[in-house]
Amino acid sequence: MPREMTSSTLASFLMHGTRTAKVATTMSSGQPHVMPVWFVLDGEEPVLTTGARSVKGRNLRRDPSIALVVDEDVAPYAFVHIRGRARISEDWTNCCDLPPRSRVATWAQSAPRSSDNATPVPGELLVRVTPERIIAEAEVAGY
Repeated sequence: MPREMTSSTLASFLMHGTRTAKVATTMSSGQPHVMPVWFVLDGEEPVLTTGARSVKGRNLRRDPSIALVVDEDVAPYAFVHIRGRARISEDWTNCCDLPPRSRVATWAQSAPRSSDNATPVPGELLVRVTPERIIAEAEVAGY
């Protein structure tokens, strides 16, 4: 029988290794759009990046509704589903305080930048997700 994760188990699960989140946004046609992304947690908020001109970026600027699913696809299986609102920013002032994993997908690790000023790829957006509902279950297969 599945068991609900505690908040500390939830955070550990989300930040274990290099898990990716499958991020769902809504296209202007109303159809869903789902893509994998790297992310980090800043407190209880998942933080990710995306291009301003990407489908995710355009969708989130129009409609900040967002859902993320992070799963473990080996027995006994586990998942976290987060539904909430995205807050989009082009202000990278504090992004260097985040662990590097959140930046891996957005710009080359070898790109020159000073320690006090991140230099993302032009047009990159910082996306913070304010959770409105979280479903987190472990041992889904009941082993």
